[in-house]
Amino acid sequence: MIRFDGVSVTYAGAAEPTVRGVDLDVPEGELVLLAGPSGVGKSTLLGAVSGLVPHFTGGTLRGRVTVAGRDTRTHKPRELADVVGTVGQDPLSHFVTDTVEDELAYGMESLGIAPDVMRRRVEETLDLLGLVELRHRSLATLSGGQRQRVAIGSVLTPHPRVLVLDEPTSALDPAAAEEVLAVLQRLVHDLGTTVLLAEHRLERVVQYADQIVLLPAPGAALVLGTPAEVMAVSPVFPPVVELGRLAGWTPLPLTVRDARRRAGELRERLEGSSAASSERWRSGAAAGQVTPATGPASAPAPVPAPRRFLARRPQATPSSPRSLPSPSSLPLAEVRSLVVRRGRVPALRSVDLTVAPGETVALMGRNGAGKSTLLSALVGLVPPASGSVRVGDAVPHRTAPRDLVRRVGLVPQEPRDLLYADTVAGECAAADRDAGAAAGTCRALVSELLPGVTDDSHPRDLSEGQRLALALAVVLTARPPLILLDEPTRGLDYAAKARLVTHLRGLAAEGHAIVLATHDVELAAELARRVVLLAEGEVIADGPMEEVVVSSPSFAPQVTKVLAPAKWLTVAQVRGALS
Repeated sequence: MIRFDGVSVTYAGAAEPTVRGVDLDVPEGELVLLAGPSGVGKSTLLGAVSGLVPHFTGGTLRGRVTVAGRDTRTHKPRELADVVGTVGQDPLSHFVTDTVEDELAYGMESLGIAPDVMRRRVEETLDLLGLVELRHRSLATLSGGQRQRVAIGSVLTPHPRVLVLDEPTSALDPAAAEEVLAVLQRLVHDLGTTVLLAEHRLERVVQYADQIVLLPAPGAALVLGTPAEVMAVSPVFPPVVELGRLAGWTPLPLTVRDARRRAGELRERLEGSSAASSERWRSGAAAGQVTPATGPASAPAPVPAPRRFLARRPQATPSSPRSLPSPSSLPLAEVRSLVVRRGRVPALRSVDLTVAPGETVALMGRNGAGKSTLLSALVGLVPPASGSVRVGDAVPHRTAPRDLVRRVGLVPQEPRDLLYADTVAGECAAADRDAGAAAGTCRALVSELLPGVTDDSHPRDLSEGQRLALALAVVLTARPPLILLDEPTRGLDYAAKARLVTHLRGLAAEGHAIVLATHDVELAAELARRVVLLAEGEVIADGPMEEVVVSSPSFAPQVTKVLAPAKWLTVAQVRGALS
């Protein structure tokens, strides 16, 4: 169905090809997973299948890509639309209508499908993806995860023979991700649809793949095999595979069920380990577990100038330094009986939240539960309908951005909202100026979070994970006392995620408070000591990570599911206990 013959892609200005000499056959009716670290060319290969590479992205494509016998060099994306359905990393950029129902119908209208067939397929897709209640909603009012489901639905309705998906579950909560993957399996098994997808959260998808295509490094030869074969040699792997490697299991488990069947002896070895030692590791107190950020814990934090509060304010003059609150002082953030409405829709209902200096809190819950709205309220982007919000001594929605950015920094779901310059070097230089930081501070953070990004790269040419790393570096350069992160690991591979965790732990150790809204349960297990669970705009649980997630089948990390009822969260905890 899909064939790559000696395919290499080189973008304008690049010294080396992004992908080189790819030979690959993807049979009809199989689900094939592209895996590998950030920036190795996964999105480029997907774009070559849909014709976006090189017709839209530019660059030079050597070799040949055929889809259902059509050569993508001579067929532009619109000439492949009846065969290939594509969902990119940024669904919002692909929407062309205003409402959910219209977006599901648009692709069929452009292909001239009969109205009665269109109506039936729209209804089927609404049911498949759990979108019935959203059918008349404006796309602009949807959460990131809801938009992701609409984007997937919009390419399903024309019934393409090939589906190409880039990070299809990155913005979805665990339950919604399982639903989408179940739909993809049904299309593969029942209709013979060919699915080619790239995904960093391997814990969600590896067990569903018929084959895995591993790109181990930029320009390196790919590795093709069954999931078990590839996971045995892959530099990226989910926690359940890492646990299997640690325990010496052969073959390696790919699912929680596989691992639980073999975990009896491991549970016995772990029974003597105390909860205190586990908590000591998680808090970063164990020797060598935390790499602190630069500067001693008592050093004053530089005050950021008002640039990156979702809008550029160039040539700002930084204010005088200001020390972080001590752990014994007042909370850095306090929310009381907060109600927020999005039009007529109640987004938050009587929410209470207090965040102390040095605390790391994970906001979790289904798509549309109110996580992003709560973060927006903390930076004053949405006003309360009732109740109160305070950040330090400020009321966010009544405080000028110039003053508020001294207290709080937000990395939104869409990193492009923070990126304005034409090069990575330009973004970093502006971040240093606006934060009053030493020249090179932001660039050092970019290198720490995601090595290999060059100074002259344009932000729009970076992968989603690379853009996110750049946006994170821009905000973290200012080192605000309260750091808010909305889905901070979209597009990040496991190594980049580990580097981010290390950096954030260092900031927390210095007294910075961190609140992250995330569907990444593995990130929450690694970083957060407290979980606030939201549902329909209300707080339904607020407590220690171990207490909240162990009892949750949706939000428990893989290690917890394998070793339950013991309260282990991460492979690193288990490794520390065994050693």
